[in-house]
Amino acid sequence: MPSDAPDALALSTPHTSSTTDADDVATATPNGFAALGLHECLLSAVVAAGYTEPTPVQAATIPRAIAGEDLMVTSATGSGKTAAFVLPALDRLARSAQAGGRTGPRVLVLTPTRELSLQVTKACDTYGRHYRGLRTASVVGGMPYGAQLRALRDRLDVLIATPGRLLDHLDSGKLALGRVEILVLDEADRMLDMGFIDDITRIAAATPSTRQTLLFSATLAGQVGRLAADLMRDPARIELATHQDTHTQITQRLHWADGRGHKDRLLDRLLADPTIDQAIVFTSTQIDAERVAGNLEAEGHAVAALHGGMPQGQRTRTLTALRKRALRVLVATDVAARGIDVPTISHVINYGLPITAEDYVHRIGRTGRAGRTGLAITLAEHDDAHKIRRIERFTTQRIPEAVVEGLEPKHRPQAGAGRGAPRNGAGRGGFGGRGGPGAGARAPGAGYRGSAGPGGSRAAASSDPRREPRRAAHHDQPAGEFAPRRRSRP
Repeated sequence: MPSDAPDALALSTPHTSSTTDADDVATATPNGFAALGLHECLLSAVVAAGYTEPTPVQAATIPRAIAGEDLMVTSATGSGKTAAFVLPALDRLARSAQAGGRTGPRVLVLTPTRELSLQVTKACDTYGRHYRGLRTASVVGGMPYGAQLRALRDRLDVLIATPGRLLDHLDSGKLALGRVEILVLDEADRMLDMGFIDDITRIAAATPSTRQTLLFSATLAGQVGRLAADLMRDPARIELATHQDTHTQITQRLHWADGRGHKDRLLDRLLADPTIDQAIVFTSTQIDAERVAGNLEAEGHAVAALHGGMPQGQRTRTLTALRKRALRVLVATDVAARGIDVPTISHVINYGLPITAEDYVHRIGRTGRAGRTGLAITLAEHDDAHKIRRIERFTTQRIPEAVVEGLEPKHRPQAGAGRGAPRNGAGRGGFGGRGGPGAGARAPGAGYRGSAGPGGSRAAASSDPRREPRRAAHHDQPAGEFAPRRRSRP
């Protein structure tokens, strides 16, 4: 089953797929995708990629998207939603080839971050490998304008972009969207959280009113629902996940720490666990990401930092090293919380807590992918109790507590101080885990002991001045690295 394709290398120039005919590729292997009505060249690419059965979101979405319906879709992280819109979009192109002479894309995919945009680009390359002459391009912030302008001047089938950089090209008159047949809004909730609602509305207005619109989001309520009402025509809803879903493949644990020094010692002990294949350590700030990565490197770990303050080329090289297993540990801000599909990530450690509960569930979703199990560990100080409570209320799941032998906390938040039973229906979309199989059990090599849960109080997002500063409006900020805000453009 195709899960979301691995993150792609940075490409801002068009990619022309192989000219190999689909008939040259053996497709005799029984394949569940054949029943979805996909074009032969796409079926052959799916077979070549080793996939035999569609995931639930793919089975529910692809036939209706091929039929031309506007769709609003929710599904869990790692469920294969990228293929759920890439395959029907490529199917439309394969069945209705158009002569050259006109510029501008026929399929436009908007994503909130550069990393997610590059992942979608990689998926187009993978599933379009036997589509003769397919041309795709990625237009994102942090990449040279010149290469992007050259890509936009040529015939283009699929354009994957972040809203800010796309509007720069649209406002300059270098991009025309009059050929768009399919508009895809990937992770629409995150784009709205980042203040892109006005940008999305302007971009959609520049496309034909007859277009098909596919919207994928962690939630279909609130602003997302209002946006859909403005942009879509009688959309059908496909809801395959909610923030209350329990993902048993992800075990969650909570460790209380007495301070930064105690947290550093816990992290060092946890990463000594020989069962770790690869791990992502999430921090709240760029400064912490650099500091923690430097400390771990000094301890002999194969580690690198990843955050929004790094040049795009360096970020791409870091992700490539992670995929090639040259790194065992990645220390990252929330720039990595969405759009990275590396199945060998066995552990996620929250060294610093995220601003929103939605970002928490996307962080832990980096593990337990492609049918594997994963462990998500949160290191929380006493002042973080309200954030833990907010996460538990959002997911309606309690995070089981544990301790590392020899590094037990001297103090814990008092029971009854606010970390009560999670309430059903609180918060917005996403998913939560109750710890999965073996929650509360001792993990190999880590020396865990279960304990009772303490308390906290609900509070607003942190105003820690050490957090990453907001960037200028025309830059595409990574999801979760900045407090949600509204953007307005002239």
